[in-house]
Amino acid sequence: MGSALSEKAPDASIPMAIKVLIAGGFGVGKTTLVGAVSEIRPMRTEEVITEASVGVGDTSGVETKTTTTVAMDFGRITISEEVVLYLFGTPGQDRFWFVWDELSMGAVGAVVLADTRRLADSFPSIDYFEGRGTPFIVAVNCFDDAPQYTVEDVKLALNLDPDVPLLLCDARKTSSGKDVLITLMQHAMAKAGSLSGA
Repeated sequence: MGSALSEKAPDASIPMAIKVLIAGGFGVGKTTLVGAVSEIRPMRTEEVITEASVGVGDTSGVETKTTTTVAMDFGRITISEEVVLYLFGTPGQDRFWFVWDELSMGAVGAVVLADTRRLADSFPSIDYFEGRGTPFIVAVNCFDDAPQYTVEDVKLALNLDPDVPLLLCDARKTSSGKDVLITLMQHAMAKAGSLSGA
């Protein structure tokens, strides 16, 4: 998948693959979102958090989390016979960020999941995609015990460009996850259209 919009294969029976990243801070719900929307059993590379990782990664605000993604999550959604969406969840802990460059190659766009209890954890993902020129949206995962803010307030707190979509979601719910992905695809297509002068 070396290009942002993969070419249709010569064999019409092989669908076009669209690659999307699900990023964000540690414990924000990336694995949950991929699992909620994938039509296949998602591949996960989660490992138990051990004593050896104490003090290595910041787990404040998610102290009850017992596992961490060490490489990626992977899921798939068949849009039609011609189009398949591949989802790659990035690792959230900064010690595993070296994987991001490989995962982002050929991605059409990205979802940055955010948690209002730890909004600052979203900045590295936002900076990464802004720096690469990758179209992205922000989806605020509405945890039950998290403070609730308006979309406008969160957008202001994250200092997002006006054209970056931000929406609220529940990463546990398939319908909510699909809304997030639809918003991303619409945004990525609009950005591609504006770059081509369409």
